[in-house]
Amino acid sequence: MDIVHDLQSIVAQEKALVFPRFDADRAWQVGAYLHEIAKARGLPLAIDVRTFGQPLFFCTLEGATPDNVDWARRKGNVVAHFRRSSYAIGLRMQQAGTTLAEKHALPASEYASHGGAFPLTVAGVGVIGSITVSGLPQRSDHELVVEALCAVLEQDYSALALARA
Repeated sequence: MDIVHDLQSIVAQEKALVFPRFDADRAWQVGAYLHEIAKARGLPLAIDVRTFGQPLFFCTLEGATPDNVDWARRKGNVVAHFRRSSYAIGLRMQQAGTTLAEKHALPASEYASHGGAFPLTVAGVGVIGSITVSGLPQRSDHELVVEALCAVLEQDYSALALARA
């Protein structure tokens, strides 16, 4: 994995994966799509779709643990704070050789800069929430959300996917 290339790719993902509008029905659509692909692949995930302050879709699949639920919450908090993908923030911290606690005084008990939370962005409005999965290695968590967003927003996933590690 090349950190610089992944960061450039994430910027492109964040710019492309924007909803024209977003409501509870769209949240359900995204969450249900993630649930279906996770179930079909036998992935033990927690899935969380929320606007800031309001959960709109949440579920766990067989094999997910309470730790996955907590990781999803902490990753979503990173998106809420930085308005960027939790994976991008984690890569930036790794690049700088620091942590959220050291650089921003954000406690690890509340913030996890690991892949899996993606900004929920609405055109003309900005980032209004997050779409998060937890249960896989962080890069895979991130890519699963991107794959789902591409499907729901009718974008070409192969053009936006991170390079194979």
